[in-house]
Amino acid sequence: MRTALSGLTTRGRSFLAAGMAAAVCAYVLGQADLLRVGMLLAALPLVCVLVLYRTRYRVAGSRRLSPARVTVRSEARVHLRVDNVSRLPTGLLMLEDRVPYVLGPRPRFVLDRVEPGGRREVSYRVRSDMRGSFPLGPLQLRLTDPFGMCELTRSFSTYDTLTVVPRTVPLPAARLTGDATGYGDGRHRSLALAGEDDVIPRGYRHGDDVRRVHWRSTARYGELMVRREEQPQKARCTVLLDTRRSAYAGSGPDSPFEWAVSAAASVCVHLLERGYAVRLLTDTGTMVPGPESIGFAGDPSDTAGLLLDTLALLEHSEQEGMSYAYDMLRGALGGQEGLLVAFLGELDEEQAVTVARMRQRTNKAVAFRSVSGGASVGGDGQQDPYRGGEFMVEGAGMTAAGGPAGPGPGSAHGAQATATAPAPPGTATETADGTRTAEAPDAPDAPDAQGEESLRVLREAGWTALDGGPGRAMPELWQQADEVTVRGPQ
Repeated sequence: MRTALSGLTTRGRSFLAAGMAAAVCAYVLGQADLLRVGMLLAALPLVCVLVLYRTRYRVAGSRRLSPARVTVRSEARVHLRVDNVSRLPTGLLMLEDRVPYVLGPRPRFVLDRVEPGGRREVSYRVRSDMRGSFPLGPLQLRLTDPFGMCELTRSFSTYDTLTVVPRTVPLPAARLTGDATGYGDGRHRSLALAGEDDVIPRGYRHGDDVRRVHWRSTARYGELMVRREEQPQKARCTVLLDTRRSAYAGSGPDSPFEWAVSAAASVCVHLLERGYAVRLLTDTGTMVPGPESIGFAGDPSDTAGLLLDTLALLEHSEQEGMSYAYDMLRGALGGQEGLLVAFLGELDEEQAVTVARMRQRTNKAVAFRSVSGGASVGGDGQQDPYRGGEFMVEGAGMTAAGGPAGPGPGSAHGAQATATAPAPPGTATETADGTRTAEAPDAPDAPDAQGEESLRVLREAGWTALDGGPGRAMPELWQQADEVTVRGPQ
């Protein structure tokens, strides 16, 4: 009953308080009629509480996501279904689903009377600007009486998970592996035998060339055995993603780290679609699929789903160097050649040398350094006016810094503000003594010396190293990396 009384609404508490006050006044004043009114006012919410608490609705709830995995800034629809499995009709129901704040406000629906055996279906949409795994639920039902005196909440125990994966963009075909045949479709072939003594034969099949019959194995097994054909070997690629917190500046959906994650996802999907065996490696030494999966075996669609789910949950690491990634790359590949695509943050000299040594384990190596600076590009391909954390507000009542404008030019404060405010490039300014000086247009931002030095170290080691980050389109960078890798730096 304590739980039931806690469900009294404001109207129910008001009726109860008015009834108790009327009963006290009737006792003090000796008015029997007022006592009857007070008892009626106090009894009505209590009766509603008792009836609602004793009501036993058998209601089944279910939820369906369409789809269960979406990309960043894409919408998913959530379908809710409520079935009345009892023999009695339900009263007024309020349906509420718990949703994380990043997906939007909590949806609420009011369901009218549900007949015995009936059902009601409602739906709502969710959208996230951040990748991750978000729980939806549990579903809550709020029961109320016809007078609105009491409201009780019942929750289901099940919930679903919506996975928001990084956004991928289609990339142009490239010859980054250095194969002369085709754009990324070249295949290496490996012999299934290392010599006459360790040949791996198989049983004879109709249509096999008789010249391939291995007579020694035929004599051993008592049936015709032929030499195994040369087996096609998948082109391999390792995508290295730097997740160090100290390597990236800023946060949010348009930060350099999120650009690197999205670009890595685009490369993984692009290469898997072209028959590559792809692995994801981070600076912590984590490799997906793990090193126990020999030959990067697995279905491409399953591997793509695994990589996207891993990137959806990827967070910053507290590592300071890239040594764990180098050790894992050296131990997992065992000297096998392949393509290495790295997405890096800021590197100091020691970290750049460690990454440069990874080139010895691969056939070709391409690096993209994600740095802040360029104007970010939204989902519609238009530039974002926000750049580098600064913004410009146009209007008579605001200054260029975004704060309220000062007094007019005639006041001392206004003159001081005019004198100290930065003038547009190429315009003349007047100093306190009346001298006018002309300012040259601002030179473009000087490149970061440490970043340029790290790129130089990588290029000297044989890497194709380019600058990327928010505002740089990954398809253009991919095409540029292909031209530099195939034709060499100009």
